[in-house]
Amino acid sequence: MTLPKHVRIVEVGPRDGLQNESEPVSTAIKIELIDRLAAAGFVEIEAASFVSPRWVPQMADGSAVMAGISRIAGVRYSVLVPNLRGLEGAIAAGVDEVVVFGAASESFSQRNINCSIAESMERFRPVAVAAKAAGLSLRGSVSCALGCPFEGAVAPSAVADVVARLADLGCDYIDIADTIGVATPNQVFPAFEAAIRQFPLERLSGHFHDTHGQAIANVMAALQCGVTIFHSSIAGLGGCPYAPGATGNVATEDLLYLFQGLGISTGVDLDAAVAIGQWISERLGRRATTRAGNALASKRARLAATRTGVPSPCNSVCTIDPQTGLCAGCGRTLDQIARWSVMSDDEKRAVCATLPT
Repeated sequence: MTLPKHVRIVEVGPRDGLQNESEPVSTAIKIELIDRLAAAGFVEIEAASFVSPRWVPQMADGSAVMAGISRIAGVRYSVLVPNLRGLEGAIAAGVDEVVVFGAASESFSQRNINCSIAESMERFRPVAVAAKAAGLSLRGSVSCALGCPFEGAVAPSAVADVVARLADLGCDYIDIADTIGVATPNQVFPAFEAAIRQFPLERLSGHFHDTHGQAIANVMAALQCGVTIFHSSIAGLGGCPYAPGATGNVATEDLLYLFQGLGISTGVDLDAAVAIGQWISERLGRRATTRAGNALASKRARLAATRTGVPSPCNSVCTIDPQTGLCAGCGRTLDQIARWSVMSDDEKRAVCATLPT
């Protein structure tokens, strides 16, 4: 099996990951998340969305987020835009790339943006023209390319049709997205084979959700097709507000662990990504949805415990009880967990003295 020596990862956690959070996430946390990701080596980050706050209130602070981040040279910051008004906001915010989306399912298109696939493409045409005129990179995403929550199976010919339409709009890159995470590898091959007939392989990307635990297997299938660009979400954050039952994208930590094991370089620091995944999960009050990330974090905690005067009270990764706001294992607060690594031994002992035995 011939595999690439290098792949590109598009980190979508700040946008695709956080948009589905039911509780508001502060602008400051979003900014810090993006800055941490850029510092860890991610050079493509889907940072925000310029959509109506009525439909996606979690993304209402896109302008503030883009204004607050510390730009790093060589990092491409992208945002989702549905129309010219959104594009105007994106241009004013100084983004590098805008993303438009079209579904491979008519039913999903109607439920998501209230129009047919053909109508959606015509709506995006002026957006595409204006984005290119502004010198921005343009990325198109094919939603529900491998399954629809309303229609079921999606034919490869439907994927090819939307890819061709997005190519006609002038897209520089196109994503093939398993929005609801139902695909298995035998569906990935024909979908990409159909897409390749309409658009250059080197500019196609795989966007897999892990609802049925098949995301890593589907990434392997896409690798065998020759795909070298993949989307992932730190800590497995995400879902889709318009796709019932869809869980998060494949976790970035799991993807990095896979590529490291295959000898494929990404330019991203796996240890830093694990730390970021644990950090954002603590702030959201729950355990990260990443097997590799949680395992590596737990191993790191055990090693750290042997080097410090006061080991962590929790033998595994902390899990926050949403009712009490405390770790179900050790009883610490989110603030205590977040500050543990910088506390003095005396401070740690004081905390331990207040915890249930």
